[in-house]
Parts: sequence; C-alpha cells; structure tokens
Amino acid sequence: MAWIYILIAGIFEITWAVGLKYTEGFTRFWPSIGAGIAMLASIYFLNLAMKILPVGTAYAVWTGIGAAGTALFGMLLFDESKELVRILCILLVVLGILGLKFTSSN
Repeated sequence: MAWIYILIAGIFEITWAVGLKYTEGFTRFWPSIGAGIAMLASIYFLNLAMKILPVGTAYAVWTGIGAAGTALFGMLLFDESKELVRILCILLVVLGILGLKFTSSN
C-alpha cells in the first residue's frame, strides 16, 4: 500500500507544481486554493508512505515523480522544450524511480 500512497503523493506533487503556474504569484484565488490543497494532499500521502518505506526511498521517489511529471506537463501545457536530450534525462529520472521501487524491500 505504501507504493500506492507514494504514487498518489507524486500525482498531487505534479498537480501543485503545475498549478503554481496558474496562480500568477498567488494573485488568483481559486488556482491558489487548488495548489494549496494539492500541496497538503501531497505531503499527507507522502507521510502515509513514510510509515512503511525508508525516508530516503520515499522522498526520492516522491520528488522524482514530481520532477518527471511536472517536466512532461510543462512540455504539453506550456510549450516547453521537447528536445531529445531533455526527454532522455526525464527517462533517467523514471529509471531511477523504478530502480528504487524494485530494489526496495517494502
């Protein structure tokens, strides 16, 4: 169940990171509320996962999901660079996440 929690935490991590773009420096009320709720949910599910997973593994996977997912959404939503080298680097992050998952004893 811990891995499901960390996945949910990572999805909320992506949600708040992308949501920050829409807050326009926290000057837009509803996007700011949404980003804040996503931040709290992300931390909540990370906390649940850390009850079972080692802190280093949980944190690395959480930030990795957030970083890779946010980079992908940046490409899709904000026309950020889609250069092959950038995509390969994101894939390296995903491989690192998978490596941590498959080498974890939990």
